[in-house]
Parts: sequence; structure tokens; C-alpha cells
Amino acid sequence: MTELAATFQQEAVAEAYQHRPPYPDEVFDRLEALITDEPRRVLDIGAGEGAIARPLAPRVEHVDAIDFSQPMVDAGKQRPGGDHPNLSWQVSPIETADLDGPYALVTAGASVHWMPWEETFARIVPHLTPNAQLVVIEHGPVDMPWWDGVMQAIERHSRKKNHDPKFSVVEAIRERGLLDLSGTARTAPITYRQKVADYVEQFHSTSSLARDLMTPEEAADFDTTVEEAVRPYAKDGVLELKIEAELSWGRPRA
Repeated sequence: MTELAATFQQEAVAEAYQHRPPYPDEVFDRLEALITDEPRRVLDIGAGEGAIARPLAPRVEHVDAIDFSQPMVDAGKQRPGGDHPNLSWQVSPIETADLDGPYALVTAGASVHWMPWEETFARIVPHLTPNAQLVVIEHGPVDMPWWDGVMQAIERHSRKKNHDPKFSVVEAIRERGLLDLSGTARTAPITYRQKVADYVEQFHSTSSLARDLMTPEEAADFDTTVEEAVRPYAKDGVLELKIEAELSWGRPRA
């Protein structure tokens, strides 16, 4: 896991991250609604290039975006909203970050599973307002008729061979006694149109499929296999994706 996590410090991975689909607007409406305390400050842990922090910053008093990858933070600063005055960036593991709370909300988008949970929660809990919630957000395309073909490429080239599709990081954190779950919600689907080439490239923003982990021949085989799987479903070289997000929130415990 440590070796795979290190791939997020590669510039090519940070560059490919821009091709991941955006979070639906409903995610940010729900995040706003979960803030009940003042000040309306948000801590985004494992922020990456700010896919949550950047759209959320104009809606709240302030967002502190923390990530251990300098290339990710550098990329986020250059992307839309990355220079918003309500947004501060910090390159650091969350368990040793300089925090400027109190925070009324903590967000984590597909990042908590990379963190040392006990140390992370021990770090953030003292900096929370009385009713602050931690929200774990997962999102991505659903109902893809081409997925079996894509999975062939993933299984052949992924550096993570023990992936358990049934694993729930939220349930694992609850079992450790680190989260009192308050609620869950799934957003309504949105339509996102993406060029086939960009759809292929976004896979290289993941820890197990980064280009630097593959030989040029492997990367070419992966790209060709995925493109052949999705091409019959594209119109004029563009795929129509249905994007949904799932939010799980509760009170974190040290």
C-alpha cells in the first residue's frame, strides 16, 4: 500500500487526474447542508488536486486542503478555482499537518483508505467544532455496458492484485470505533460526456495503473484494450457517462 500510495507523488499521475469525472453539484449542496456550526471552515484530507476543495471553497468560509503530494497540490493550484481566496493548500501527511481549525466539516474523497487511521483521527478530532461531521465521498461512472472489457485490461496490468470490490472503508473505520455513522446518501445521476482518449487516460491517475509503473509496451496494450472495449459505445469519439456519488458521514472519534 505504501508503494502504491507513492505513485500519487508522480507528476504524470497528477496530470492525468484532470481526466477523472467531476463530482456532481449535488455533492456540494449536501456538504453545505451538513455544516451546522460556526466558523464554516472545512478540512479536506487527502485533497489531491482539489476536486472537492476547489468547488467547495466559494460556498464556505474557508477550506484547508491537505495532501502529501507536491505534484498534486501544484496541479490543483493551476486548475479552476485553485487560487480562490477561501482556499489554502498544504503539502503534508494529514497526521502531521498544521491545522487551523476549528473545522465544522471534514471531507475525504477516495482518500481515507491510504491513511493511518488511528493517527489521522487523533490529529483531526481535537480541531473540530461540537457538531462537525466527517464525510467520505466516493464517485464515478455507473451502468457501463463496456465494463467487462475494461476489467480485462485492469486485471492484466494492475499493480494491486488483492483488490476486494466488497471492501468498505467506512465500515472498516466504524469497526475500529473511529466513526459514529450518522447517515448516507447517493446523488442523482448526472450525464458527463468525455472523449474516449480522456476516458482511457484517467485510469493512469490511479495508484495501480500509473504509466510509470508500466513498460511502454504494457501501457500501450492497456490503452488499446480499453479503447477497443469502449469504442463501440462512443458517438463521434465521445462517451456518455452516468456519474453518481455516495456520501457517508458521521462524528469521528479519536
